[in-house]
Amino acid sequence: MREAQWKDYELIDCSDGERLERWGDIVLIRPDPQIIWHTPKKNPLWKNAHARYMRSSSGGGAWQYYQKIPSQWSIQYNDLTFNIKPMGFKHTGVFPEQAVNWDYVDEKIKNVKRPLKILNMFAYTGAATLACLNAGASVCHVDASKGMVQWAKENAVSSSLQDKPVRWLVDDCVKFVQREQRRGNKYDGIIMDPPSYGRGPNGEVWKLEEQLFSLVELCLPILSENAEFFILNSYTTGLSPAVMEYLLGVMLKSKFGGMVTSSEIGLHVTESGLTLPCGSTAIWQSLWR
Repeated sequence: MREAQWKDYELIDCSDGERLERWGDIVLIRPDPQIIWHTPKKNPLWKNAHARYMRSSSGGGAWQYYQKIPSQWSIQYNDLTFNIKPMGFKHTGVFPEQAVNWDYVDEKIKNVKRPLKILNMFAYTGAATLACLNAGASVCHVDASKGMVQWAKENAVSSSLQDKPVRWLVDDCVKFVQREQRRGNKYDGIIMDPPSYGRGPNGEVWKLEEQLFSLVELCLPILSENAEFFILNSYTTGLSPAVMEYLLGVMLKSKFGGMVTSSEIGLHVTESGLTLPCGSTAIWQSLWR
């Protein structure tokens, strides 16, 4: 399992369906349904956290504040700075386990001796976008949420990357890729982090495991002939890393060669010394060098 290496974030402990986390100097308790164990909560921060997200029996939930905290603060990962904001649905604007993929694109882009053009789909608050920009690539950042794209722009400013070559687009990812096909635009790398569930243009509900093949297939025509990588992330429990690896293998390796790898990604838990699984990633990469 691949683990991220952080200084400003720490998963201190996890028990009874909750995470005890440090985000810079702020300690939060957030729900996580996969934490099914009931281990002793020995760390005193369980009783001294700044805030806790409490789920409601009727759905949703709200933050309960025990100490005054700023509405926004920043944390750093290497050269990148992210603005943290407690959101209405337990999130903070950063998925810290994804840092292993930021490290991957940083190394991949820096090792290529030509300009790379990257598409980041379902790009959220732009952590992967910033990693690519910082490494020297140009990026097209696409997300359907205007608020998330604005947040990504703020992160770019905080990371002093606002003048790098990036297009910030509020758009439906499927419709955008269809238009890129018609325009004949190509990308040297694609990062895809689709939600487990979504809604189509007419309100129809779709599940990722049912739509993922067509979603990846849609992207094949916009990959350049000498593409470098395709990163697929998933938090959907029904999609194992091996399934995602096979999917990219039959769709990309057969056309572009290269190799496909996959892994669970996770976060080191300070109290137990174990790793909390936090999702899956499959990566197709070229073997040009």
